[in-house]
Amino acid sequence: MDEWYDAEQITRWTQQAWSWVQAEVLVLPNLLQLLAALASLVLAAFVAPRLRRFLERVAPPGRWQRLVAALAPLLLPLLWLLLVGVAWQGALLQGWPARILEIFASLLTAWVVINLASMVISNPVWSRAVAISAWTVAALNILRLLDPTVALLDSVAMQFGAVRISLLTLTKSVFALAILLWIATVVSELLEARLKHSPNLTPSVQVLFGKLFKFALITIAVLAAMATTGMDLTALAVFGGALGVGIGLGLQNVIANLFSGLILLLDKSIKPGDVVAVAGTYGWVNTLGGRYVSVITRDGIEHLIPNEEFITTRVENWTHTDTKVRLKIPIGIHYNSDVERALELCEACAAETPRVIDDPGPICQLRNFGDNAVELELRIWISDPMNGINNVRSAVLRRIWRAFREEGIQIPYPQRDLHLASAVPLEVRLAREQGEEAK
Repeated sequence: MDEWYDAEQITRWTQQAWSWVQAEVLVLPNLLQLLAALASLVLAAFVAPRLRRFLERVAPPGRWQRLVAALAPLLLPLLWLLLVGVAWQGALLQGWPARILEIFASLLTAWVVINLASMVISNPVWSRAVAISAWTVAALNILRLLDPTVALLDSVAMQFGAVRISLLTLTKSVFALAILLWIATVVSELLEARLKHSPNLTPSVQVLFGKLFKFALITIAVLAAMATTGMDLTALAVFGGALGVGIGLGLQNVIANLFSGLILLLDKSIKPGDVVAVAGTYGWVNTLGGRYVSVITRDGIEHLIPNEEFITTRVENWTHTDTKVRLKIPIGIHYNSDVERALELCEACAAETPRVIDDPGPICQLRNFGDNAVELELRIWISDPMNGINNVRSAVLRRIWRAFREEGIQIPYPQRDLHLASAVPLEVRLAREQGEEAK
C-alpha cells in the first residue's frame, strides 16, 4: 500500500497528465472546440426555458400539453445536441479539427437516448438494456473503435444456401426485434385501453380483441425482424398458408362464428340491450361473445345463439334505430253493439294504459264483418319493448273488458248453424221397456 503514497510516483503521474493536457487540450483547435461546446450549452440554457413556455402556450389542451410537459426535461440536452451537431458539421465542412465536438455529440446522443428511454419504457430491464447499448456505442465511437467493431462482427458469418448470416446481422436483428416488440406492446396497450372505453363491447369481447391485436402485432414484429437477416420468407409463407387452410377446414364453424361476430361488432346491427327475434327466440341481447350472442327471453332462459345465425338468417331487431314498436290487438263485438262507441272505448282504454305512448297515439279501426262478430283492430305504440309485449297487451284488454261491461257492449260467442236435409223422410220408432210390454 505504500507505493500508492509514493510522492515521487504521484509527482511523475501529475507531470505526465499535465504534459498530455498541454499537448492535447491546451492547443488552439481544441480550445476553440471546447469554447464552441460551452457556448452551445449557454445558448441552449438560454433558449430552452423560453421555448418551453412558448410550447406550453401554443400547445392544444389535452395530450399535446401532456407531451410538452413530458419532453420539457429533454429540451436542454436536445438543444445542446443540436447546436453541437451544427458546430461539428460546420467544422468538418471547413476542414477544421472536430474531434472534441464529435465526442460531445456522441455523449449527448447517448444521454438523450437514455433519458428518452427511461421516460418511455417503464420496464426496468428494457430501460437498462437501452442505456447499456447507448453507452457502449458512444464509447466505441469516442475511441474510434465503432467501425472496426462493425467490420469484426460482419466478418464472423455463416452461409446457409443463398443467405449469409453474420454476428452483425444477428445483432441488428436482435435490436430490431427488441424495438419492434416494444412498439407492438405499446400499440397493443393503447388499443386495449381504447377497447375498454367502448360501450358496445363486453369485457370478454374487449379481452378477445385485445389479445388478437397483440398477437397480430407481435407476429408482424417477429416477421419484420426475421426479414432484416435476409432470410427468405417464401417457404414460411407457403407453410403458413397450408397450415391456415388445414385449420380453416377443421374449425370452419368456429371461424365462421368468429368472423360473424366481428361483422356484428363492426356494423353494430346487434348491440347489448337490443330486443331481437331470431330463430323463434324473442328476447333482449345480453352480451356479444366471440362465438355466440346471449339472448335472454322473458321467462328468464338465456339462449346462446351462434353469431352465424345473425348473419345468414332473417333477424328482427325491434330497437335497432328506434325503440318505438306498434302492437295490433284484434277485438270482436256483437252485431247488435254500438260500433262507434266500441271504437271510442278501445282508444280511450289504450290511452289510459301507462306504457302506451301518446305520439303516435292509439287508434282503433273496423277491419271486417266476420261470421260471428264485427272485427275491430286496436293499434297501439310502446317505446320499451324490452319490458315485454304480452303484459301491455293484457293490460289494455283488461281495461277494454271492464269498459265493455259497463257500456253493455257484448263480445259474442262463436255461432254455428246446423241444417238437416228435409228431402229424406225420418223414421220414428217408440220403444218400450220389457216390463211394460209384459203388462
